[in-house]
Amino acid sequence: MTRKRLPIGIQTFRKIREDDDYYYVDKTGFALRLVEEGAHYFLSRPRRFGKSLFLDTLAELFSGSEELFRGLDAHERWDWGRRFPVIRLSFGGGVVQSRAELDRRILRLLCDNADRLGVPCRDPQDPVVCFSELIARAHAEHGERVVVLVDEYDKPILDNLTRPDLAREARDGLRNLYSVIKDSDAHIGFAFLTGVSKFSKVSLFSGLNNLRDITVSAEYSAICGYTEADLDLVFAPELPGLDPVLIRSWYNGYNWTGETVYNPFDVLLLLQERVFRPWWFETATPTFLLDVLTERHTFLPRLEHLITSEQLLSTFDVERITSEALLFQTGYLTIDAVQQVGAFIQYRLRYPNLEVRAALNAALLDRLGGGASEIPRQTGQLYALLQANDFAGMQTLFTAFFASIPHDWYRNNPIARYEGYYASVFYAYFASLGLDLTPEESSNAGRLDMALRFNGQVYLFELKVVELAPDGSALAQLKERGYADRYRGSDEPIHLIGVEFSREQRSVVGFAVESLNG
Repeated sequence: MTRKRLPIGIQTFRKIREDDDYYYVDKTGFALRLVEEGAHYFLSRPRRFGKSLFLDTLAELFSGSEELFRGLDAHERWDWGRRFPVIRLSFGGGVVQSRAELDRRILRLLCDNADRLGVPCRDPQDPVVCFSELIARAHAEHGERVVVLVDEYDKPILDNLTRPDLAREARDGLRNLYSVIKDSDAHIGFAFLTGVSKFSKVSLFSGLNNLRDITVSAEYSAICGYTEADLDLVFAPELPGLDPVLIRSWYNGYNWTGETVYNPFDVLLLLQERVFRPWWFETATPTFLLDVLTERHTFLPRLEHLITSEQLLSTFDVERITSEALLFQTGYLTIDAVQQVGAFIQYRLRYPNLEVRAALNAALLDRLGGGASEIPRQTGQLYALLQANDFAGMQTLFTAFFASIPHDWYRNNPIARYEGYYASVFYAYFASLGLDLTPEESSNAGRLDMALRFNGQVYLFELKVVELAPDGSALAQLKERGYADRYRGSDEPIHLIGVEFSREQRSVVGFAVESLNG
C-alpha cells in the first residue's frame, strides 16, 4: 500500500490529480449522472464537506481536461472532443458588508470570467446586464452552450444574518443575479449552484424554478463526504493504529436519505494528527446558531429526536429561520428516517455523530451556565464521579455548578425561568461527555427524562422543578412508573436517580438514589 499526501484544505481538482500525489475519492461518477439526468441543479451541504472541490471537478470535466481524469469513472465515458465555456462564481472569500460591496464583488467575478473566455462585457457597470451578456456572447463565441457554476451562493446573506437589513440587501442583489440564469436558459447547457442553506425559491430564486434540488435525493446522498468503502479502500494505508469503531462513532453518520457518509474534513485531520477531536466543529464557532437556540429557549434533550416536515426543513429566509432548518442545513442535525404521512413527508432528525453531539452540547452548556469558568473542570469531574458511582459527589457537583453562575446572569436572562432550563443543563453535562445517553425515553408507563448506559451499568434519571410539580418526589415517580422494568434481566446494575431543582433557590434541592440488581 503506497502512502500519499492528505488533501487537507485543497479545493482544486487539478492540484490533487496533476501529479497523482494526493489521496482522491472519486466523485466523477456523480458528475456523469448529473449530466445524464438533467441540466440545472441545486445542492445544499454543510461547510467543509467538499462542495467546492466537486464544483471544481465539474469545471475541469466540462473544460475537457482529460489528463486529470485518467483512471477515474468519468474517463472512458466522457466525450473529450467537446469543450464548453465555463462561468464560475464563488462567494467563498471575504465578508460582504453592503449592497454596493456585493455589486462590486459580482462585477469583479464577471469581469474575470469575461477575460478568461475572451468575451469582455460592453457594460461592466450593471451586474445583471453584464452576466446576461457574458452568457450569450460566450455561447456565440465558443459554439457550445455555457456551463454556470456557483459556489457558496448564499454566503453574502449568511455572513449578515445578525444584521437583517444587510442580509436582505444581499438577498435582493443575489436574486437579481440568479434571475439571469433562468432568463438565459437558451444559452445554458448546465448549471450547478451550491451553498450551506436552502433559501426558499420565493425569497431568493424567484422565477428560477427550473433548478432540481438534489439536497435530499437518495441517489446523491454521498455526492460529498466519504463513504465507509471510500475510507477502507482509498485511505487504507493511513488506518493502521486507529480504531475503526471509534472513527465511525466520532465522524460518520451524515445522511441525506441515502448512503451515510463521514465528514471529510474530520477524517483528513484525524489521519494526519492521529487524535480524536471535534476538528470540524472547532473550525468556526457557530455563534449565530448558539444565539438562536439560546434565545428560543430550546429544550436540548429534544434535539436528539426532532420530527419535522419537509416544508419546515427547507424554510430558510432572513425573516424566518426555523431551528430545525438551521440545525439541519448547517450540519448539526442529520436525517435519521423519512416517513410519508398522508400528503406530507416527515423527517426524523438526529445528531450525526459523537463529535457534533458532544461539542454542540458543550458550547450550549457554556451559554446556559452564563459562561461560568468552572464548567470544563466540572465536566471532567462528572466523568470521574460516574466511574466511582459517587452519587453524593454528583449532588455536590451540580449544586456547585448552579452556585457558580453569576447572579447578574440569572437576573438579566429569562432563560433561567423557563421550565426546561434545569433539565437542559443537566442533560448537556452528560451529552458533552459523549456518553451513551437516551433522553426522553418512551415506555408504556410514560416518558423517562434520561437513561444512561455507562461502564456496564444503567442510570435512570427523573428530573423535577419543585415549584412546577410540588407533589411527590422525583424518585417516587421513577419507582411508581416502573421505568426500570425494561432493563431487568440484563444483569446490569440499575440506579434510579431522582433529581429535584428549585428555580427560586437556583440550585439542586434533592438528589435521591436507589440501586437495584439487573
